[in-house]
Amino acid sequence: MLNKNQSAPLFSTPNQHGETINLADFKANKNVVLYFYPKDDTPGCTIEANQFTALMGEFDKADTVVLGVSKDNCDSHQAFIDKFGLKVDLLADTSGELCEAYDVWQEKEKNGVKKMGIVRSTFIIDKEGMLVEALYGVSPEGHAQAMLERVQQL
Repeated sequence: MLNKNQSAPLFSTPNQHGETINLADFKANKNVVLYFYPKDDTPGCTIEANQFTALMGEFDKADTVVLGVSKDNCDSHQAFIDKFGLKVDLLADTSGELCEAYDVWQEKEKNGVKKMGIVRSTFIIDKEGMLVEALYGVSPEGHAQAMLERVQQL
């Protein structure tokens, strides 16, 4: 697992529009909240995305970009954004490379069945590209507010 105070793994991944988003593009200009979620348009993921969207103006004031990541493709992400009017960029990690780099692809157990999946996790990356938070197994409700309060301290 990743820890605070280490360099954030670099990435270059398409967003919902098929545009390549690079972590390096934000260096020196923006903090980044990078949150990983299991699947578009599912209950917990929708709560989390809607709460980040509701606070987007505050994240902007804190010089922070919010990026959501799942293994869904660009079309799925765009449909999710359109359905709920989301204002976050969603990155399509269809290969799973970004999930592996941030160590969020882990074995999970539900109803006695073990399978691999994305563990809901969030990373705050400062303008120097360092991890200031590395949170695994987060709960969606109220998470966006907690992350906003943290980036406002940077």
